[in-house]
Amino acid sequence: MNSSQLFGITTLSYLLSSIFYAALLIFKSKKAGRLGLWAAIFGVVLQTIALGLRWYESYQIGIGHAPLTNMYESLVFFAWCTTLFYIFIELRYKASVIGAFVMPFSVAAMAYASFASRVNQEISPLVPALQSNWLLAHVITCFIGYGAFAVAGGLGIMYLIKARSTSTDPDSMAASLPELRVLDDLTHKTIIFGFMWLSAGIITGAVWANEAWGTYWSWDPKETWSIITWFIYALTLHARFTRGWSGKRIAWLAILGFASVFFTYFGVNFLLAGLHSYGSS
Repeated sequence: MNSSQLFGITTLSYLLSSIFYAALLIFKSKKAGRLGLWAAIFGVVLQTIALGLRWYESYQIGIGHAPLTNMYESLVFFAWCTTLFYIFIELRYKASVIGAFVMPFSVAAMAYASFASRVNQEISPLVPALQSNWLLAHVITCFIGYGAFAVAGGLGIMYLIKARSTSTDPDSMAASLPELRVLDDLTHKTIIFGFMWLSAGIITGAVWANEAWGTYWSWDPKETWSIITWFIYALTLHARFTRGWSGKRIAWLAILGFASVFFTYFGVNFLLAGLHSYGSS
């Protein structure tokens, strides 16, 4: 069995996890929530093995590099980071229903990587700009941040649904969501975590850029949108700490921030030309 087949099984596991979490949200089935968690854990363990196997396969064909260098591999790694961080959140805070709003991101990333015709799944030689020891540091730090921001975006959506619900029915969908103060606190903590890793990713990327292209910053579209995303989250935290913003404002900013992450990741690769265009190959 090769890595592509294992990634296919991982996609199925994440899909089942999303379905189980949806059943928890809609039918209040605690058993479904437990099954959702176990499906997510099984998927992330299998995906970890698949990532290692793909790395090994690259050495078998004489290329030998970490599986983090093209759109296919980055999508897979994004799904891995998002799922792993979500599992930590659930185990730490015992809020299984969050999975209904986060696991679909992992499913979408894996499905797009597997089925989109424009995504090349082959293991390819590294272009010169990627032949650097900074590759792992830059990509890993950025995508840990992206995974955290995906969770924060899901929490923001949950907060808005809960805040807008006028139903007092204990069996309503909104009633199964955590309390608003819990969602607000989790969103805030998740953004802080993601912001630290994104900052590290931008710093390592700047050092890498200087090594590859002779300049720390060139206002490449990817760099520009990365700093826009960084400022959105920086302003979110600034507003929280200095102005006392919370609730709906932070929820909307969490969603806006993840939309910026999405464009930084997809929009730049597919719509804008620049030094980072290799990401779409």
